[in-house]
Amino acid sequence: MSKTYKITLLPGDGIGPEVIAESVKVLDAVAEKSGFALEYTTQNAGGAAIDAHNDPMPDSVVETCKASDAVLLGAVGGPKWDHLAGALRPESGLLKIRKELGAFANLRPVTVPASLAENSPLRPEAVSGLDLFTVRELTGGIYFGEPIGESGEGDDKKAWNTMVYSVGEIKRVARVAFEWARKRRNKVTSVDKANVLAVSRLWRDTVKELHEAEYSDVELDHMYIDNAAMQMVINPRQFDVILTGNVFGDILSDASATLGGSLGLLPSASVGGPVGLFEPVHGSAPDIAGQGKANPFAMILSVAMMLDTLDESAAAAAIRAGVDKVLDQGYRSGDLWREGNTLASTTELGDLVKNAAVATL
Repeated sequence: MSKTYKITLLPGDGIGPEVIAESVKVLDAVAEKSGFALEYTTQNAGGAAIDAHNDPMPDSVVETCKASDAVLLGAVGGPKWDHLAGALRPESGLLKIRKELGAFANLRPVTVPASLAENSPLRPEAVSGLDLFTVRELTGGIYFGEPIGESGEGDDKKAWNTMVYSVGEIKRVARVAFEWARKRRNKVTSVDKANVLAVSRLWRDTVKELHEAEYSDVELDHMYIDNAAMQMVINPRQFDVILTGNVFGDILSDASATLGGSLGLLPSASVGGPVGLFEPVHGSAPDIAGQGKANPFAMILSVAMMLDTLDESAAAAAIRAGVDKVLDQGYRSGDLWREGNTLASTTELGDLVKNAAVATL
């Protein structure tokens, strides 16, 4: 009997519904060829949920997500909702669903195939063949630490945030990094600021102890955040898996996102609880919504990440191979197009990837 996965779709706003539609098209095709089935439930999120329910992430949507095997999110937000504040902003719905799903680790792979190396702001030879993977702690650190506040007036006014990590928080995200390294090139670079910060010294000591106890087969090195940022520009191909905390991971993952020349190529996943959330790095791009100009590759590659976590690795590999083949053949969305390429619409790119992925299975 074939396995059936329950997938919650959160198309969201702007180009979100378009890229979700193409990812589902590809997913259905590889599932049929691979012998597993999918059961979808579609829910509003972000601006669409505000319009329908006056809430960017209603509790009913959260419960549906929790009852799923995985959640696919398109994108949320846009100028229509920019006047809203606090809990009513579309983006606050993302924070809510990540917290509710227990998603403490953000996974962001960055690959630059040779066919796209010329799109990078770095020299093509510096990024051609790049394949790095950032594991960022997502629910702790300075963004969530207590105490937080401000006091005083005038020149004496001051504000403070607190960077806090426990051994347990560090261990659980480090395990994610080590496990991914074992699936890749078996190397983890842990990034901290242990020469200055006490919390980073705890981070480094904890990662070292876990490595010695459970992951001595994986190569481990340590790098200060300032050096890591420099190395990301000088020689990004030295990295396999980067492990780091919330604020450092925010900086490094965004820096790595520029290396391929377009956010339209970058998938991501927020995992740690029983249900993972998978979404492209790009935003809702309302200026091109409904025009067939959206790049679906990031959403399609997010589906491949989802399949990896569901242990459907052959189907995941087929999707990645399909994307690579389409890019090698010169097909491009507008954000990637250069002279000599073939400009294709969102649905055309989805069809091309679907056919190429199925052909590899």
